[in-house]
Amino acid sequence: MISDHAVALADAMRAAGLEMAKGGVVFDGRIHRFRVACDKAGSKNGWYVGHLSPAPAAAFGSWKTGESHTWRAEALKIMSPAELAEQRRQFEAVRHQRAEEEARVHGEARSKAARLWGMTRPADASHPYLARKGVKAWGVRQLRESLVIPARDASGQLHTLQFIGADGGKRLLTGGRIKGCYCAIGRPAETLLLAEGFATAATLYEATGHATACAFNAGNLLPVARALRAKFPRLRIIVCADNDANTPGNPGLTRAREAALAVHGSVAVPEFEVRNK
Repeated sequence: MISDHAVALADAMRAAGLEMAKGGVVFDGRIHRFRVACDKAGSKNGWYVGHLSPAPAAAFGSWKTGESHTWRAEALKIMSPAELAEQRRQFEAVRHQRAEEEARVHGEARSKAARLWGMTRPADASHPYLARKGVKAWGVRQLRESLVIPARDASGQLHTLQFIGADGGKRLLTGGRIKGCYCAIGRPAETLLLAEGFATAATLYEATGHATACAFNAGNLLPVARALRAKFPRLRIIVCADNDANTPGNPGLTRAREAALAVHGSVAVPEFEVRNK
């Protein structure tokens, strides 16, 4: 029976995009960290914790994205009030454990980010990525062959780093907090732009002169928009969407609209010319 529950939990994790790269799950009430199959080797951004009593249940998520999910066995017995109370207690304990572990992981990443940032040098203006994108190195530095983009919270605290190689490959520092963190370009005046990637943010800043924030990914647009609105309550915020027209659900536009709506902002959407063949 335990193996059946383990398979069911592993399936749920896979369906959520958090498949374990190797190994299996165990139900021992402890938080376990693991490498998500799509993450780089050596990283342990995934986490889970499982209980068998009073009924099989678990929670899992990712330090990288900040997401969390719960799982319960489909064929649950009818639990008594005492058993229901015990399961609620277990999930509350999991939340506390996760918060403590997350704080520890993020703290280690903050220290590492500060150390690595201190080792960087001013970015080479002719770096292949910058040259290919046609933008300047606004606030960007370089470590060996990689550009280094800082991710800070609204108070200016450095939390993590994004590395961009000469080939355009991107990776974030393992374990670093990204939710609500961004790379700022320019000094805000009346209007503040928000975009996903650094190259887009830099292009917008150079084209408009408006201060711009890079959120690093579509899922972080909403947390960053809220952080910016709290810091700049009177500024006009325009969320500049990535138009993922060829991706089902157009996540770039969908997340941009959600972010703009939450902070009473506007959305700017790039239009692409459709040519008849």
